[in-house]
Amino acid sequence: MEMRIPDKIECLKILRRENVPPHIVAHSIKVSLVALLITRLLKENGITLCENLIEAASLLHDISKARCLKTGENHAIIGANLISDMGFPEIGNIVRQHVRLDEYFATEFPGEVEVVNYADKVVKHDKVVSMEERMKDILERYAINEEIRERIEKHIEKSKELEKWLFSFLSISPELIPSLVKEEDFTRLMELYETL
Repeated sequence: MEMRIPDKIECLKILRRENVPPHIVAHSIKVSLVALLITRLLKENGITLCENLIEAASLLHDISKARCLKTGENHAIIGANLISDMGFPEIGNIVRQHVRLDEYFATEFPGEVEVVNYADKVVKHDKVVSMEERMKDILERYAINEEIRERIEKHIEKSKELEKWLFSFLSISPELIPSLVKEEDFTRLMELYETL
């Protein structure tokens, strides 16, 4: 069976239909721009990934975030189930792993799931930041007790290892990513979303 991937417009319409708040849409658009940039840089270095899959998964990765902040559910799992039920199981698989990968360094080269996972780790709200800044933000916002803090800190270590591994396949350093994401692309996509 052929993989179905919604295009950018369809993804934005899905976000609108699911009543995803504008600030989460803005975050998701910025994550998609980072993910696509990394995908193109990987391609320049001989690693070709499915750009459409990465774009769709990064746009839809936080589709259930607002709901789950209210209910306490795991937004990655709830979002993955929602997307899979829409007929996009491959996207659902990536959405499910955007917070924590099932396996780290399970393949010789980075794949779509690693790219989306990483891109989400360097976008704070709608700004591209260092992983250090984003991880500090996550600790401040979500470490409500010592057990959760310890879990987040272990996850931060894995994320830093992922960044190092991912960038070993690229010809740039992570510090350059913020300067390479074009603000006009973000503005254009936000304006497009507003018209839907």
